[in-house]
Amino acid sequence: MRVPIRKGGEFSDLRPDPKMTKKKFEELSLRLQKIKEIIRPRQASDVKKYAADGDFSENAAYQIAKGKLRRTNQELKELEDLLGKAEIIHPNSKKTIQVGHSVSLGFNGQEIKYQILGSVETDPSKGVISHSSPLGQLLLDKKVGDIIELKTEERNIKYQVLKIE
Repeated sequence: MRVPIRKGGEFSDLRPDPKMTKKKFEELSLRLQKIKEIIRPRQASDVKKYAADGDFSENAAYQIAKGKLRRTNQELKELEDLLGKAEIIHPNSKKTIQVGHSVSLGFNGQEIKYQILGSVETDPSKGVISHSSPLGQLLLDKKVGDIIELKTEERNIKYQVLKIE
């Protein structure tokens, strides 16, 4: 059977953002170590055990174990690649907004707080946005008192930089 060749789309070659905090780097390093020392050896032994049961074409347990091992190998490869290219975030000054800073913004008489990190750590529900997001890009290199305008399809939103932490 021939495998279809798929054309790459707009998002087919996106590389993960290497910017991350030291905490996230250590968390991913622990995950990598767990995969190498515990998960992968256990899955490899499962594959070996099920392979001994005979016919591979009708051995569902073997096929499932092989699929799990394949996914684990892919995760291991991706983690090694990400950690090998990682850039630990160290904001230099608090005069201008940089990756790693927390920022308080004024919007419609309210104060909103965001932390700007790499895309590996974003969680908008907790106020953590990526430096490559539309708002994150607008905020970089701004100072306290600056007003920025985020243009969306529906409207334009104005924010004022209140505080940089």
